[in-house]
Amino acid sequence: MKTSLTLAALAAGLLAAAPALAQDKGAKIKGPKERCYGISLAGKNDCAAGPGTTCAGTSTKDYQGNAWTYVAKGTCTSIKTPVGMGSLTEIKT
Repeated sequence: MKTSLTLAALAAGLLAAAPALAQDKGAKIKGPKERCYGISLAGKNDCAAGPGTTCAGTSTKDYQGNAWTYVAKGTCTSIKTPVGMGSLTEIKT
């Protein structure tokens, strides 16, 4: 019984920590960073992916204009994708 409770507590802790871990992709970037819209691949955004999505990893298509990813500060607008350049603001499609 004690083992079952321990495993249940461990599972609950992992589930509670998952969103925080998923949203911390920007931690890999050293120094200042900025949000860059329209550069993420489907399911690889850091956050903000529009209606019907919850946040990190929820973009539904590549280069989605309302999904952002953290990049090193000052680099966003120089990132070229097959559909255009990265943007510091949401790209209306």
